[in-house]
Amino acid sequence: MKTLSRREEMRRLGASFRSGKLRVGFVPTMGFLHDGHISLMEEAKKRTDIIVVSIFVNPLQFGPSEDLARYPRDPAGDAAKCRNAGVDYLFTPNVSEMIDEDPLVFAGMSKLTNVLCGVSRPGHFQGVATIVLKLLNVVQPSLLYLGAKDFQQTVVIGQMVRELFLPVKVIVRPTVREKDGLAMSSRNSYLFPEERKAATVLYRAMKLVEAKLKTGERSAELLKAIVLREIGNEPSARLDYAEIVNPATLEPLMRIEKEARLVLAVWIGKTRLIDNLSLKP
Repeated sequence: MKTLSRREEMRRLGASFRSGKLRVGFVPTMGFLHDGHISLMEEAKKRTDIIVVSIFVNPLQFGPSEDLARYPRDPAGDAAKCRNAGVDYLFTPNVSEMIDEDPLVFAGMSKLTNVLCGVSRPGHFQGVATIVLKLLNVVQPSLLYLGAKDFQQTVVIGQMVRELFLPVKVIVRPTVREKDGLAMSSRNSYLFPEERKAATVLYRAMKLVEAKLKTGERSAELLKAIVLREIGNEPSARLDYAEIVNPATLEPLMRIEKEARLVLAVWIGKTRLIDNLSLKP
């Protein structure tokens, strides 16, 4: 595995891969890698000639009072995990390589980015989309691998790729979970032991909704009430939002007539966790 930190070096390599008709699979990350990230790399290995992973803690997607400074980092451990997963190139640019000192151009889609997590984290998805667009222009991959845990992010990036005619196919892979159902996330490392136990309430609430759906219930309001009750019964939990939405537009649904997506964000202590589940009547 070769590690690169300079934008132009990565761009030259990406251009040479594309001109050589090599299929490049790209996994963008913020590091502190876990099995969810590794599953994306393993999937890329099955379908591509070259695997590129980026590690970039993107300051544009953090709000002023958010956890940019303490976001978990493990450069040596991340490199070892990438090497073991068969990654060919690890791209680790610093901030000055990716963001101008006084940037003027940002990517944004208000209809998709001003709802759900966009309400609690204004500007977050603008920062995500801007850096992902830059990374795609640098790496020039054939396939982009994303995890479904960050569901709204996958919708935003997918729409950006479609509307800007970017020559890359977006592959969204299922959420990887711990044995007790908690979605793997770098921020899980913030949880104290008791909070870690409490965090399973997200998965429990979603599975209760899924079970109720299987009995024939179609009312989104009644299904959401199950989430509110289950989260409310956990003393360490504070609900940010819970919605049942159209998986393509993120618009809230009144009834579930075809596939929908349950999305939720919950504070466990001082840690904000997100999760989602496909609902299929």
